[in-house]
Amino acid sequence: MPALTKRLMESAGIMDMGKQRFGGALLAGLALTVAASGAQAQQAKKEALRGAAAPRSGAQVFPVSAESGGGGRRFELVQGDRRIPVAVVAGDPYQMGRQLGRLMRKEIRALLSEILPKFKAALRISDAELARVWETTAAYTDDRVEQELLGLAEGSGAPLAQLHQVQCLPLLMPYSCSSVAVWGKASADGHLYQTRDLDWNLEAGAHEFPAAVVYLPRNGLPHVTLTFAGFVGANCGMNAAGIVLAEMGDSPAREAPYNLRAPHFSAWFRTVLYDADSLSRALALFRAQPMTKRYHFVFGDGRAERRAVKIRAHSPEPAGRRALVWKDNDPSDELAPDVLPNVVYQDEGRGAFPFLKARWGRLDAPAMIELANRLPIRGGNVLDVVFDGTGLRLWFSYAHGEKEAYQMPYCFLDLGALDSDGDGKPDIAEGGADADGDGKPDFLDPAVN
Repeated sequence: MPALTKRLMESAGIMDMGKQRFGGALLAGLALTVAASGAQAQQAKKEALRGAAAPRSGAQVFPVSAESGGGGRRFELVQGDRRIPVAVVAGDPYQMGRQLGRLMRKEIRALLSEILPKFKAALRISDAELARVWETTAAYTDDRVEQELLGLAEGSGAPLAQLHQVQCLPLLMPYSCSSVAVWGKASADGHLYQTRDLDWNLEAGAHEFPAAVVYLPRNGLPHVTLTFAGFVGANCGMNAAGIVLAEMGDSPAREAPYNLRAPHFSAWFRTVLYDADSLSRALALFRAQPMTKRYHFVFGDGRAERRAVKIRAHSPEPAGRRALVWKDNDPSDELAPDVLPNVVYQDEGRGAFPFLKARWGRLDAPAMIELANRLPIRGGNVLDVVFDGTGLRLWFSYAHGEKEAYQMPYCFLDLGALDSDGDGKPDIAEGGADADGDGKPDFLDPAVN
């Protein structure tokens, strides 16, 4: 792929990690918000951080009528002066993609017309070259992702080729982030809390098209991803088994072109969210993946094994050093001696350790939000998230307008409390099955007992 190689190398000057990274985040946020004004806002924020029910005032709910193969639901939630769409979809991958396309049609088309050209211009890459990138990586990508994209194209009416381009753009780009996981005696209540800061350049504006997606697959574990309209990969996420995933990019632009004969991490993250019911299973799925470039990952398990690990996966390294896994308080950790029991982290030297040491044993959601707000690369902070992998809750903040994510109010979602049909049964418990065969998935069918 000589033309692609040449242009990626030529574009290195605008993509060096930690300097001018063009990005914009093709991945986005999930929301019940804590935005209000004055004393009410402060009280709402305190309640949300304690895990209380988040306020719903200002939300507009748009249920989608059931159709053959299942239906979906969309509702919009207010975060300050914006509305964040949340989509709940169910069924097989194609059906979930079709529902998501219908639910997010306007935003998907807007992102493709307004944001995609900016990425292509920054990379100086043609449609034909992007098509070759997708053809190469698609051979290694989970079929469920490809099936979802087919449904997404039909539901949204967007060209499938452009949706393919959106999926493979992150494979070509360097970026840098951070993640911290604490659990057991390190946390105030024994829960596993895990942060994820997504730090890319804000110039592209993709964060203005957030899409929170809750998947209820007919086969596989329910899971949530924070993504952008039209992007079905996961830059982070959590499933109903309490598995939490976060990523940090390490590859500088000078190492481009990256290995395309592999799935992008955001694609195989979906595989893990579908299939991993424990940390051990998540690690097994990770080890089965060919790597594209240099990454750090933090994998947490809030329910089965109640622990987390940090992974360094650097594909250009020799076989013995290509994938290193560190547990908590590990003297071989690259950050040792700055390690602690029941803690793993990767912050690229941005000062997490003193905070973790001082708050050890008292780390809860508010503390982890405070830490997440301390760690971003200022000038490129697109998304910050705190997951509770034990309680299946999350708090998140997206950049908007001139404000970066760490400057925005955090929103709260209790994944186990979503009940779309109001029958008293959580959506993640009812899932994407259709027990009575009426063409409506159980999570939207209060008649199912």
